[in-house]
Amino acid sequence: MKTRGLTINCNGQLLDLSTPVAMGILNVTPDSFYDGNIHNHTDKAVAHCAGMLQAGAAIIDLGAASSKPGSSMISPEDELKRLSVVLPELIRCFPDTIISLDTYHSTTARYGIDHGISIINDISAGIFDPKMFETIAGAKVPYVVMHMQGTPQTMQQAPAYTNVVAEVIAWIRLRLEALSKWDIYDLIIDPGFGFGKTVEQNFALLKHLNAFGIFEKPVLAGISRKSMVCKPLNISPAEALNGSTALHMAALQNGASILRVHDVREAVQAITMYEQLNTETISF
Repeated sequence: MKTRGLTINCNGQLLDLSTPVAMGILNVTPDSFYDGNIHNHTDKAVAHCAGMLQAGAAIIDLGAASSKPGSSMISPEDELKRLSVVLPELIRCFPDTIISLDTYHSTTARYGIDHGISIINDISAGIFDPKMFETIAGAKVPYVVMHMQGTPQTMQQAPAYTNVVAEVIAWIRLRLEALSKWDIYDLIIDPGFGFGKTVEQNFALLKHLNAFGIFEKPVLAGISRKSMVCKPLNISPAEALNGSTALHMAALQNGASILRVHDVREAVQAITMYEQLNTETISF
């Protein structure tokens, strides 16, 4: 599909997405749904980052605020307290690493950019903070545009769509139009698996993920250990590695350029198998 072959400019470093890549999740929160309170100390965060890079992560996605279903939004002050301890050490230890910052606050985004962040990953696509687009435009960093129905606190109470694929595409188109007024075009599309969607709606998005190729932007799939894996299998997030890997392959086959994952080694293996599957060596 057309999104393959695009590059994004990360602080002057061009990230080639002609081959899909893994984005490793680094949460420094006390309450994330899967790995909360595990990596929220500097030495643990650095060690986990090193492990993900060794396993093949092309991007590290750093987050200091949980967005699990039912969670409340935190203030930028509280978010910065967590980040200011960890981020400078990550940049010092891994100066050439592409780090994205998962935040919906423009002040946090500005802090991150000033301290070496390469990408801003905003679950609200600028809805929660009207100054976010101005911040991105001034810094000229790539921006992840994600769809969410409601807020993390309310999004899973009663997700409702007539046609989830068409409605998410229409919503993203409106956000891209708003971003274009700021001359922001270095963008990544995220349909927002698990953010205001039922299991069935998540699977509809996954099945038709290639429809997002209409935007001619890289597509990010954040499926790892979420309820769309756990509920059909009646398992916990801790047991969801195999199911996550299965859906990662489906995402790759349907056009995902970036897999946002907890388990980098297995995601990179899935990408390798996908690439092998699509390398034609015999002519018929």
